[in-house]
Amino acid sequence: MGGDEVDAYLADVGEPKRSTLEAVRRSIRAVVPDAVEGISYGMPAFRVGGKVVAGFAAFKNHLAYLPHSGSVLAELADELVGYECTSGSLHFAVDEPLSDVLVRRLVEAKLAQLGR
Repeated sequence: MGGDEVDAYLADVGEPKRSTLEAVRRSIRAVVPDAVEGISYGMPAFRVGGKVVAGFAAFKNHLAYLPHSGSVLAELADELVGYECTSGSLHFAVDEPLSDVLVRRLVEAKLAQLGR
């Protein structure tokens, strides 16, 4: 359970996607070091107080950051110029992790929505 599930997920992801997602994982953990890692909807997720605050996933042609919120990405739209977004996912290149600063802003926006 937990981190082992995320390790298993990443073990099935080929390079360079795996290294890129590992970097995003480290960025998320830097913001919420006490988060519980696990799988939600088949994808790695980080829970704080039982609520998912961040997640990520590998797809065929891109990677995605998942805020598990329909409004976090819209709230940070000015900082996401140049990225492709849906209402619930931020797509990024398979070989270029999101910056630590951007991950911090994304996680903190979700935490703020949860009143944390």
